[in-house]
Amino acid sequence: MNYTIFLAIVIIALAIVVIWAGVKVVPQSETRVVERLGRFHSVLGPGLNFIVPFIDRPKTIYTRRVENAIGGKTIVRMTATTVIDLREQVYDFPSQQVITRDNVTTEINALLYFQIVDPKKAVYEIDNLPNAIEKLTQTSLRNVIGELELDETLTSRDTINSKLQVILDDATNKWGVKVNRVELQDITPPASVRQAMEKQMQAERNRRAEILNAEGEKQSRILRSEGEKASQINQAEAIKQAEILRAEGEARAIILNAEAEAEAIRRVAEAVSATQTDPATYILAMKYIDTLREMTSGQDNKTVYIPYEASSVLSSIGSIKNLFNK
Repeated sequence: MNYTIFLAIVIIALAIVVIWAGVKVVPQSETRVVERLGRFHSVLGPGLNFIVPFIDRPKTIYTRRVENAIGGKTIVRMTATTVIDLREQVYDFPSQQVITRDNVTTEINALLYFQIVDPKKAVYEIDNLPNAIEKLTQTSLRNVIGELELDETLTSRDTINSKLQVILDDATNKWGVKVNRVELQDITPPASVRQAMEKQMQAERNRRAEILNAEGEKQSRILRSEGEKASQINQAEAIKQAEILRAEGEARAIILNAEAEAEAIRRVAEAVSATQTDPATYILAMKYIDTLREMTSGQDNKTVYIPYEASSVLSSIGSIKNLFNK
């Protein structure tokens, strides 16, 4: 009786083990490649899957893991597993030395983003997929950098990333891998080259500063000359306007004097018309009198000669006296 119970327990346990071995639950975004007696049989999808125990076996593959060690160092570990991750993965490759076209040795490390799209090819078309991708990336990076000079390498990261992405995607296509993008993290030239570059940058900054100072001085002189020009123009315009106003004032004064003299002559003419005296004769006589006054003024003894023709003019003085008496 006890032997029968023990045998039943053993059979039940073996059945559980067999059933458990034949049931595979695959998480989302993962898969398994199943071999039957050493040959490819199927690819398990996410969810509940059934296989033949001890006949069907998941294929073992290698994965690459980067772990942080003590002291901030990183350690790359290669592990064997049956799980194939279908999500996008990133490989952080260690720095490597590459030589540019102008023979400058530079350290570069890159990031590779890829995704397994065909698990069967990723398992059977290449041995140790992570190692193969790393070596392919390193050699491709050397080839691309070798076609560029150092200055182009430092300023053309997008171009390098695009070229590497195309090369790696084409090479890994037969492995069932899709390379989505490649990113260069650090480009570190030698210390001597960095010092030379810093000196060159400093010289370039000094040159730009001198150019800016020269441009500023040039603009300052131009503005100063334009200001002086405008000032001189304004002064000339002011002098011109002052001369015009002065000329207009003098002309106006002459006109007013002429009008006043004309009015005086008119009134004198009206006054002397009553004495039957020629107004012109009167005016000439007055002019002669003024002239004689100026000629005889002063302390020096003077001899004045009067033309004979002036006697007829001065004869009108008597009539003028009568005019003033009236």
